Amino acid sequence: MTEAWSARFPDLRIRRAVPADAPALARLRCEFRAALNEVREPEAAFLDRCSAWMVTRLEPDARWRCWVVEREGAIRGNVWLQLVEKLPNPVAEPEMHGYISNLYVQPILRGSGVGTALLERCLRECLKSDRRIDAVVLWPTPKSRSLYERHGFAVRDDAMTKRF
Repeated sequence: MTEAWSARFPDLRIRRAVPADAPALARLRCEFRAALNEVREPEAAFLDRCSAWMVTRLEPDARWRCWVVEREGAIRGNVWLQLVEKLPNPVAEPEMHGYISNLYVQPILRGSGVGTALLERCLRECLKSDRRIDAVVLWPTPKSRSLYERHGFAVRDDAMTKRF
């Protein structure tokens, strides 16, 4: 546990999410995204749809991983990692990418180091020898860019994207 937040919030715990966490995680997703853009889907419909999607992605053998931070029995933050297969490669290059998404910490815990602890937990998963991750990609918000830069993320000139 990162010292900065463990001293200030000794009741915090970071753990891997399980399917039963899906409703709470869907609420956090709604909270996070509604703060960034105009909501166009009724909240109840989104929570049902998002929870159903998350349940299957939180199974132990799924390509998605999620870690949560709990405080006082409630989930207060999360980070998601998707393991993305690459095509088989005959050269010495790992055959998996990591995609980090939805790093979110509720406002009361921001600035405490909890976001850093969640990101570090996610990156440790990418370093496991059986994963063989080639690169980790993400799309930061303007506020989160400095967090990712402190952990070695940089804008690269060898990747391209197209928005639809």
